[in-house]
Amino acid sequence: MKRSAQVARKTNETDVTIELTIDGTGASVISSGNGFMDHMLTLFARHGLFDINLTCKGDTHIDFHHSAEDIGITLGMAFSKALGDMKGITRYGTFYLPMDESLARVCLDIAGRPNLIYSVVLVDRRIMDFDCDLVEDFFKGFVDHSRITMHIDLLRGRNSHHSLEAVFKAVARALCTACTINQRAADILPSTKGVL
Repeated sequence: MKRSAQVARKTNETDVTIELTIDGTGASVISSGNGFMDHMLTLFARHGLFDINLTCKGDTHIDFHHSAEDIGITLGMAFSKALGDMKGITRYGTFYLPMDESLARVCLDIAGRPNLIYSVVLVDRRIMDFDCDLVEDFFKGFVDHSRITMHIDLLRGRNSHHSLEAVFKAVARALCTACTINQRAADILPSTKGVL
């Protein structure tokens, strides 16, 4: 059975809808309201093998901050819902990802305890009309609502586009590993506490 979820979240600032299938093929239809964010979420879906349909209508006449944060929140809610009781998941995921001169490392734990350590220093503050600081806000919303502990480190990078692409791909690959069902323990919750 494929693990899937549909989540809609509407505020006075944004209207976000997401359809997610964790056990997918990497297919996606993304309309975030920002071209660079569309690119990042498209490659996140492809490299994590997640199927994602995402639409965000936000107050981009102000800026993209509310949209980036609320997309992260809604995507986190979708992952939490799709994972269900989390029995059998691998739980942990680590991935190093090179993107030309950039190298990102992501280590995560689907722990039930949200925590983000984001150590990413970029050369640029903006890529076209995208504020690079919003990536941290996106991932903060994501981990808070998926209840994941995530460490994101940019180990090196010269080109900010390459660096953020490495980050999103590394998160996708680490998350794919962590969500994968361990067939040796398919009916077991991966915790000695008995709860995640």
